[in-house]
Amino acid sequence: MRDFPSCFGENGVQVADSSSSSTSKNAQNLVTCVYQCRIRGRPCLITVTWTKSLMGQRLSIEIDDSANQCLCKVDIKPWLFSKRKGSKSLEAYSCKIDVFWDLSSANFGSGPEPLEGFYICVVANKQMVLLLGDMRKEACKKTGANHIPSSAILVAKKEHVFGKRIFATKAQFCDNGRIHDLIIECDTLGVNDPCLIIRVDRKALMQVKRLRWKFRGNHTILVDGMPVEVFWDVHNWLFGTSPGGNAVFLFKTSVAAEEKLWFSQNIPSPSSLQWSFSQRFQDSKSLSPGFSLILYAWKNE
Repeated sequence: MRDFPSCFGENGVQVADSSSSSTSKNAQNLVTCVYQCRIRGRPCLITVTWTKSLMGQRLSIEIDDSANQCLCKVDIKPWLFSKRKGSKSLEAYSCKIDVFWDLSSANFGSGPEPLEGFYICVVANKQMVLLLGDMRKEACKKTGANHIPSSAILVAKKEHVFGKRIFATKAQFCDNGRIHDLIIECDTLGVNDPCLIIRVDRKALMQVKRLRWKFRGNHTILVDGMPVEVFWDVHNWLFGTSPGGNAVFLFKTSVAAEEKLWFSQNIPSPSSLQWSFSQRFQDSKSLSPGFSLILYAWKNE
């Protein structure tokens, strides 16, 4: 797969390059999930990206080998004409791969991902490689694939969240684990001493005072008895030249000592730091077990 920031926007590494200067009006509402899967016994990564903008909504599915090299990709624009339901055949690992989707009855909230009433699946040689959505019976009937639970594991997720003081999303820190309500709370407007609070299921698990001095850092919290390392960079919120800038947060269930050392090093600029976040996030999908969640938190004007 191409470097992870390049998944966002039409112009390559647009998000990584513009994060420190763009406002929330220019930020895409998107969610990207990366799954570890197997096709014919060989490991691969399947990246599913949902995008919502003024131009409409878009779904992208990319299949990469274990070396992060793109094998095949399909872009779906189901909100235009009759593309809300269909399929496409691809080829990778010397076999036929079929991608099926049905979003004709999908229900959406404020985000780009559907909440219910849909399915997306990847099938190789009649074997279900990846199955998303709540219409599983309909997916198996349509594809004719063997009704065997796929071994796909969600290993990484990247999301843009928006707000003025509170930024909310949902997070599942381990495969088949509980889905938690994750809230980032920070008021930087007219506040002499801003404070950063992170809540999981309404419980405050982390609080950073004197934020102007601690605008970058890391801390370990416990979720379901499991350590989760939290990295943050709120420099743009506090010192950015453009209103409505974004902060970046990384939640990781497996953090090596060298990653902590990396974070403590002097980073020349916020944009470089956010690129390093994304690069380290990209590396984590193949180098270490666990789950990574990176959030770009955009302040609304």
